[in-house]
Amino acid sequence: MDRPNRQARRRAGKSDPLDAVEAARAALSGRACGAAKSRDGNVEAIRALVVAKRSARSAKIQALNQIRHLSFTAPDGLRQRLAGVSRQQLAARAGALRPATGEGADPVIAATKTSRKSSGVPTTMTALRILGRRVLALDEEKARIDALLAVLVTQTAPQLLAVFGVGVDTAAALLVTAGDNPGRLRSEAAWAHLCGTAPIPASSGKVTRYRFNRGGDRQANRALWGIVITRLRNDPRTRADMARRLAEGRSKPEVIRVLKRYVAREACHHLPRALN
Repeated sequence: MDRPNRQARRRAGKSDPLDAVEAARAALSGRACGAAKSRDGNVEAIRALVVAKRSARSAKIQALNQIRHLSFTAPDGLRQRLAGVSRQQLAARAGALRPATGEGADPVIAATKTSRKSSGVPTTMTALRILGRRVLALDEEKARIDALLAVLVTQTAPQLLAVFGVGVDTAAALLVTAGDNPGRLRSEAAWAHLCGTAPIPASSGKVTRYRFNRGGDRQANRALWGIVITRLRNDPRTRADMARRLAEGRSKPEVIRVLKRYVAREACHHLPRALN
């Protein structure tokens, strides 16, 4: 089913019975004509791996930020050991810390004691070490996921990987949007609409223009944007096209939207069981 009609929802409110009635009316009238993803092939496996990789990436960023913030507020000796360390080496440096226990330990580094006779527990350094090793473990998880994704994407859509500017992650995002049965899309225009790159008329008076499409799958839209940016950096034809359209008076965001539409058309014909 397509998403509920926003005008009907605004007038009648939102509830499960109302949504069910609206869905039934849409199916009977023919407004709901989309076909669901089959979820029975390699693309479904790719989708599961993408979810796991996205989670690992978010957890890694969060852990690195926590390491940096803890190092800012740590005592001078510990702060100097992590000062100026690049983001690529920060986790390894923090994971290699060796907390030392002792009666004369700093009250911040060794904040608690289990008993009067026991030595202090170096909490700040231990926290940094735990976070650093967590990042390293997440890097290993991402490496395993990347290896599996490369195999699945290559088996599923080798022609898509051959498109200029398309990598494994970009191809995976496009495949997840298309599903295991991309034939459910009626045309490449329907594919562009699904990716949020179909032009939306926003003309007024003598001015003819198209605005940003906020609908569609945002992950696929982001993948197309990445392809365009890669081509603007490395493809002379794309740079020449950008310069020509800027000379015509278009803004850079408008030109990028046009280029995303072209890339969506090109990518559509390289999907498995390409659309006619």
